[in-house]
Amino acid sequence: MTAAPSGVARTFDPDQPARLHPLVALREESFGALAYHYGERRLVFLKTPALVGVLEDLERHESARAAVAAHVEVDQVEDYVRALARLFDSGVIDGR
Repeated sequence: MTAAPSGVARTFDPDQPARLHPLVALREESFGALAYHYGERRLVFLKTPALVGVLEDLERHESARAAVAAHVEVDQVEDYVRALARLFDSGVIDGR
């Protein structure tokens, strides 16, 4: 998740460090949380409390995959990694 040259799309790499984007705020809800990006003015629904835990814990781990592994069962890791890739594409998370 390193900086890409101008005009080149960045891609999510779960084996690199990640963080909740600094312009994103989480509001916990019974279903998970709402993530609001103040820069993009975009609202994203996070459908599980475990995903919220991963996002809140991203910066404490050496990689996004390690953060996921700390919060979900082994058989769910790849599903959550795919969810993080979508959140990366929508600007909710970024590299650090």
